[in-house]
Amino acid sequence: MSTAFFILMSLAMAAVLGVLLVGIFGMAKGGEFNKKYGNRLMQARVTLQAVALGFFVLAVLAAKK
Repeated sequence: MSTAFFILMSLAMAAVLGVLLVGIFGMAKGGEFNKKYGNRLMQARVTLQAVALGFFVLAVLAAKK
């Protein structure tokens, strides 16, 4: 079971990286895209980080059993 949580955690971390990169490039470019999506991308990144952390905790708890 801990393997499944590890895989889910890895996918969530990859999603965090993807959203982070889109946000960084959008901020560097500026313009309308950053004004429209900058805050949403930040919120999505924080949410995905919480999900990844949750899967990490579940993986550690599952490995102890």
